Amino acid sequence: MTSRSARRRTLPLAVGGAALLLALTACSSSDSSDASDSPSSSGSAATSTASPKVSGTVTVFAAASLKETFTELGKQFEAAYPDTKVTFNFGGSDTLAASITAGAPADVFAAASPTTMQTVTDAGDGKGTPSTFVRNQLEIATLPGNPQHIATLKDLTKSGLKVALCAKTVPCGSAAQRALTASSLKLTPVSYEQDVKSALTKVELKEVDASVVYQTDVKAAGGKVDGVRFPESAGAINDYPIVELAHAPNTAGAQAFIALVKSAEGQKVLTEAGFLNP
Repeated sequence: MTSRSARRRTLPLAVGGAALLLALTACSSSDSSDASDSPSSSGSAATSTASPKVSGTVTVFAAASLKETFTELGKQFEAAYPDTKVTFNFGGSDTLAASITAGAPADVFAAASPTTMQTVTDAGDGKGTPSTFVRNQLEIATLPGNPQHIATLKDLTKSGLKVALCAKTVPCGSAAQRALTASSLKLTPVSYEQDVKSALTKVELKEVDASVVYQTDVKAAGGKVDGVRFPESAGAINDYPIVELAHAPNTAGAQAFIALVKSAEGQKVLTEAGFLNP
């Protein structure tokens, strides 16, 4: 996973891609030495202190709910840096955090909650302070047409209704539990899923009547599910932090990818998918 022999890509850069390249290059060059700021510094001196060229494989561990948006950003990144290849590992944030602390090689970690991110930083596997780049809010996913006429969070407790939830250790599951507790509701699901996409799939396959997922997941599913918003979700919004990992095989690539995620272009992709501003 740490090889820098990734095959050169020849994707054409559109005008927007060229602009993105300039923006990201500026971000990756911001750590140049003080010597380059001196009035007497020559052009060659400034060049010699520039950040390393971004190339090779960039490995990103990211919460399952980021799959669609990060895949799109990965394509933009590879277009801006033709000598790179972005590989992703999407899953439950708690599972990804455990893999990282166990030594799995990765460059970037994007979690769906500060709690799971803290697992990584407390173990000394994060480099610097994680920063929140988006937030996400819960929504009820139902079968198309909402045949069970689910309108509230309380409706999920109806007798005979089959509901799937994310596991309590997963950020989407923890947020759902906060909303249920705040409403003094008790819900026993037919299954606890290890990530939000698995909970959504239960509805898409008609194995359950509903599940509690994120608004972004309902939107990404299109007509495969219907969405029901509920006011209690406002008190259970999850922050999404991102960090470069301490033992990142590709430091330059990690920093450039995080810069893209936090850039105006990256934020546009995320907010258009339904994520909330940090």
